[in-house]
Amino acid sequence: MADKTNTIQEPNLADSFLFGKVMSDTEICRMALENILHVPIKKAEFPVTKKITDRAPDRGGIRLDACINDEQETIYSVEMLCCKDEELLKKARYFQCNIDSDIILSGKRCTKLKKSYIIFICTFDPFSDGRHIYTFENRCLEDLSLALGDETTEIFLSTRGKKDDVDDEIKNFLAYVENSTDACAQQTSSQLVKAIHKRITEIKLDKDMELQYMTLLQR
Repeated sequence: MADKTNTIQEPNLADSFLFGKVMSDTEICRMALENILHVPIKKAEFPVTKKITDRAPDRGGIRLDACINDEQETIYSVEMLCCKDEELLKKARYFQCNIDSDIILSGKRCTKLKKSYIIFICTFDPFSDGRHIYTFENRCLEDLSLALGDETTEIFLSTRGKKDDVDDEIKNFLAYVENSTDACAQQTSSQLVKAIHKRITEIKLDKDMELQYMTLLQR
């Protein structure tokens, strides 16, 4: 859910409308994913079947804010979450099913399933352990060094993290999510934050974007 604001000038990056518009920039998407995962990503693109769709800022329901492929055909599903609910963990499962079913329903074999990451950016601590990042993958309970190898990963980022578990780039990004101001962007050395802030400034100056935002608020 987005911040309940009256004009497009007010919301932070945590707002679902603003986040969706920013993440539709493939270069910003690429930079964000590369910093979160610490892997080189040469190019990101939005598959035709997974275009970002607008949603009223305070409307419920499940959807993908952004679903991105890279050159290795890895799929990244990214969503901003501003409130914790009982569906949170099942959303990760639902999103994974959504990604896999698109491939299976097209008639391809299970061996064609792609490596995927489900990423939630949360303005709360989803597991109350003070971490900025929680990463999950399927492993053997009897031997945690033994991974299942199904190439699925779920990542929860938290703006409320307290531990020193991520680098400064991610800390600055998470701080900016809830404080998307000129001052915050000027104080940081993060190239990711500066790129995002530049795009947010452009969006907030765009009269068409403001009209879209106001229309969604009125629904």
